[in-house]
Amino acid sequence: MAAKIVPMTMNHEFKVGDHVEWNSEAGRVRGLIKKKVTSAIKFKTYTVPASKKEPQYLIKSDKTDHMAMHKGAALKKLGKSNRLSRSGRVHKTGI
Repeated sequence: MAAKIVPMTMNHEFKVGDHVEWNSEAGRVRGLIKKKVTSAIKFKTYTVPASKKEPQYLIKSDKTDHMAMHKGAALKKLGKSNRLSRSGRVHKTGI
């Protein structure tokens, strides 16, 4: 009998303070989650269609302090050892 393949569901739940990275036109960007948005909100020039079921996250870029809004599916959580300083250098924490 063949093994049953069960698709894994990815958990895209993040919390305020999580360090994440995402892909942008300029390449990979890293930042800190500042707010979890669970209802529609006006952000810059458009309305973000967030909900409790599909939240979006307000993130502050490590390098530029630029604020961005992204769905959890676009984010990858980074470990504490992957924090970048403003200079772009990786700081190894917990060593």
